[in-house]
Amino acid sequence: MTEDIAIDLGTANTLITYQDKVVVDSPSIVAQDRRTGQVIAVGQEARQMHGKTHENIKTIRPLKDGVIADFEASEHMIRELIKGIPSFKKRLFPPSLRMVICIPSGITEVEKRAVRDSAERANAKEVYLIHEPMAAAIGIGVNVLEPKGNMIIDIGGGTTEIAVLAMGGIVCDKSVKVAGDVFTNDIALYMRSQHNLYVGERTAENIKIAVGAAIEDLEDAPEPYSVQGRDLLTGKPKQVQVGHAEVSRALEKSITRVEDAVMEALSNTPPELAADIYNSGIYLAGGGSMLRGLDKRISAKTDLPVYVAEDPLRAVVRGTGIVLKNLEHFKTILQS
Repeated sequence: MTEDIAIDLGTANTLITYQDKVVVDSPSIVAQDRRTGQVIAVGQEARQMHGKTHENIKTIRPLKDGVIADFEASEHMIRELIKGIPSFKKRLFPPSLRMVICIPSGITEVEKRAVRDSAERANAKEVYLIHEPMAAAIGIGVNVLEPKGNMIIDIGGGTTEIAVLAMGGIVCDKSVKVAGDVFTNDIALYMRSQHNLYVGERTAENIKIAVGAAIEDLEDAPEPYSVQGRDLLTGKPKQVQVGHAEVSRALEKSITRVEDAVMEALSNTPPELAADIYNSGIYLAGGGSMLRGLDKRISAKTDLPVYVAEDPLRAVVRGTGIVLKNLEHFKTILQS
C-alpha cells in the first residue's frame, strides 16, 4: 500500500512527481482565516488571493529563503497538495508514502528536522532528503556518480545554490539568499523610485516574467510591458511602459551578487575539478535561470560556456523523481 512520491518543496512553487509524471505544480502559498485559523485555500487558488485579501484573510508563504518559516502552514500545504494528486483522490484511505524531498545545500540540522517532521505528519513512512543542486544535476542528465567535476547553479525563488559535484557528493558549495524573490523586490523598488508607481508583488513578478533581463543588449528583445499600479504622488491608479533594459538596470546589484558567489565557488574548487569544469562548462537550472541573457552574463564573467537546462523549472523535481525510482543506485547521495 506504500506509494512513492518526489517533492520539490520550493519557496515559490512546490512540485510533486508520482509514477514519473509531474502531477502537482502549484505556488507555495496558503490562505488562512485569521479568526478561526482555518486554511481556506492552497496553491493556485491562494495565489489569486495574494495581495487582494481583506483583514480576515491572510496569505502565507510557508517557505522563506528555501526553508520552512511557518511550520503549520507548510504541513497543511504539503498535505493538501498530496491530497490533490489525481490518483489519490479516488481512495478511501490516504496511502502511506515514501518521499524524497529536496532541501537547499546550506540548510541547518534544525531546518532539516522541520522538513522531515512536516513530511511525517503528512503520512510519510519513509523520508529521504536530497540537496537541490544534486537533484538539479540529475534532472539535467549529468552523471553525478562518476569521478568528474560538474558545476551547477540552481536559481530558485528563495536561494541560489551553486555547487561543484563529483562522485555523488558536493565538493564545494555556496548558497546565497539572492534569487527570484529578491529580483521581484528589486523590480518593485525600481518602479517606486523611477516611476513613482507603487506595484504589488504579483505585478512585479509579472514584469519579471514578461520583460526580465540580465543584460541590456538582447538579440530578440521582448516587447515593452504595460504596468498598472498606484501613483505615489497623486494616489490615482496609472499605467507606464517598461522595457527589458530598465529591468536589467533594476536587477544589476542582485545579479552581481550571484556572479560574485559563482566566482567564489570557482575559487574554492580543487584544481582537478576546475579542469573538468573548464571542459564541461556550467549548468543553470531553476526558474531564475530563465532570466533573459543571464547565461551570457555569467559566461562573460567566468569565461566558461554556460548551458541552461531545457525545462529549468522542473529540473530539480525531475532529478528527485529519478532518484526515487533508483533509490539503491543513488543511496550514497541521500541525506538520512
